[in-house]
Amino acid sequence: MSEMRSDGELLRAVTADGDRRAFEELYRRYAPWLTARMRTRCADAALVDDVVQETFLAVWRGTARWREDAADADAAGWLWRIASRRLVDALRGAGARGRLRQALARLRHRDEVSAEERVLAGVEHGDLAGALVRLSPELRAVLQATVVDGLTTREAAVLLGIPPGTVKTRAMRARRQLREALA
Repeated sequence: MSEMRSDGELLRAVTADGDRRAFEELYRRYAPWLTARMRTRCADAALVDDVVQETFLAVWRGTARWREDAADADAAGWLWRIASRRLVDALRGAGARGRLRQALARLRHRDEVSAEERVLAGVEHGDLAGALVRLSPELRAVLQATVVDGLTTREAAVLLGIPPGTVKTRAMRARRQLREALA
């Protein structure tokens, strides 16, 4: 059995020679530690696993450069710096992807008729229009304020100049009359 190689020897073998066994040993040595440490920074275990994998891929592909002569040339610190940068990039990318998804969803649904537009079309041209016309002006005003305009009972009361209890009573009466008319 061979003696255990130092981190520097493993990194030299990986970065200079593409030594697969050295890479596997480095991975076994540091992946669990790096994963545990990254999970203290990010609760998304899948994202952390991806970041750890990307970190070691960067080492294997040589896109992360090991400088043995640097003053802070310890393997753990070097891997941590790579992983933490990748985590920040991933989190920024997730935010950007989310914003892009929302923008695309808005564009995709822009040509669709909204629920409000469908209801208002029914109000103008359907049975509901006739039922609304038969309501007293007071009941219609309460429905307009609370249903169409989306005001609270208190806001409708202020707008219409009537007590909140009256708004509630008129809204119940208007709904009952509409149900009867549309049944």
